Amino acid sequence: MSASNIPVLTGATLLTDSSVAAVVVVKASSGVIYELELDNTANAAATYLRLYNATSATLGSTQYDGLVYVPASTKITVVITSGVTYGTGICYAATTSATLATTTAPTSAFAIKMVYV
Repeated sequence: MSASNIPVLTGATLLTDSSVAAVVVVKASSGVIYELELDNTANAAATYLRLYNATSATLGSTQYDGLVYVPASTKITVVITSGVTYGTGICYAATTSATLATTTAPTSAFAIKMVYV
């Protein structure tokens, strides 16, 4: 038996951000997120990844459309087999609280890898 690489997601892109510091626009048009790898190992406190169905967002006032809790000092992977569609665009940010008014970024590096189309 021989091994081979089989594309499972034609046209997919892997985004890598080693230190989320502000709102990041991933895609300014409709997109689908299939996987998130979130690394909060550098932080002694929990971090919240905010996902926005938008082409821009303002921390503290734009309501997020998705929220992922990442416990302190951990790394998690979220696989979304059917994908989650963001019809307008895809943006994200990381904060220290789920409260909408929070604008505080994690103290240390918070890394994200995202597979999207």
